[in-house]
Amino acid sequence: MLHPFLSLQYLSLASSAHPLVHLNAALNTLATVLLIVGMILIKQQQRQAHGRVMLTAFGVSCLFLISYLTYHWMAGSVKFTHPGAVRYVYLTILLTHVLLAVAVPFLALTTIYYALKATGAGGAADLSSEQREQYLARHRKLARWTYPIWLYVSVTGVAVYAMLYHLWPPVGE
Repeated sequence: MLHPFLSLQYLSLASSAHPLVHLNAALNTLATVLLIVGMILIKQQQRQAHGRVMLTAFGVSCLFLISYLTYHWMAGSVKFTHPGAVRYVYLTILLTHVLLAVAVPFLALTTIYYALKATGAGGAADLSSEQREQYLARHRKLARWTYPIWLYVSVTGVAVYAMLYHLWPPVGE
């Protein structure tokens, strides 16, 4: 007997989903990996590499947002049809994901702004070292909130995708 993920019924359900759904999951997965790599790099005091990776994570998240909004504009929404306790787990993950996802662009942009000011980028080259340190302190303080929220949103985005399209795909899709 084939594993459920290898059955023809499963493959037809997963492949019948709009291609942007899979792209969105791939972009979310890539953002998750980049966020983790960014954290490792800053723990290793590799500030320039950390900055490049975090800016890339932000770019990937922007691409995700464009693709996600395009998908929902074209296809609408997909209902989670599986009954029982797993439905409540899914809805809880989805609700926390959506509520926190609204904050991520604002948190990320502000955190990036402070980092750029701290490094002297974007017209901040004329700032004193004391002013740069103040921006770095702001960056670190906000990043303590931004990072876990952003990571949670990226991870739960992939979890929602897996639950909705692979573990318990919609009936009739």
